[in-house]
Amino acid sequence: MSKYTTIIFDLDGTLMNTLDDLTISTNHALSQMGFTTRTIDEVRQFLGNGVRTLIEMALPEKTTEDTIERTISCFLQHYTSHCKDHSRPYDGILELLSSLKKMGVKMAIVSNKPDVEVKKLNAEHFAECIDVALGENEKSGIPRKPSPAM
Repeated sequence: MSKYTTIIFDLDGTLMNTLDDLTISTNHALSQMGFTTRTIDEVRQFLGNGVRTLIEMALPEKTTEDTIERTISCFLQHYTSHCKDHSRPYDGILELLSSLKKMGVKMAIVSNKPDVEVKKLNAEHFAECIDVALGENEKSGIPRKPSPAM
């Protein structure tokens, strides 16, 4: 038995490579709003603090709040339908999670990705090993990590 009984994982960049889908959805939103698209390396630098920060960093400085909100909405509409197009678990992750489960370790995912997409990706790739998956949904009372309330 492992000395750890519970492990909480991040999703993006930890369990899964989601960069392509995030970049495609970011660029879709930027293009729809009339802005210059970003490279995959630029988008990589914008990740880690949720969708709002991703979009704020992708947009030009001094973008109005209304434009930020409309761009976020455009991103979310696209990403909700395309979050699984290219995203895949990293090599060896499924085997690692299976081994941990056999050792009796409880596992969860906590992410700043929107809650709906976290649940979709967990259901498709990790449901046999991970029982709890939470993403950000402040409108429903689920704060962004690292909030202790998560």
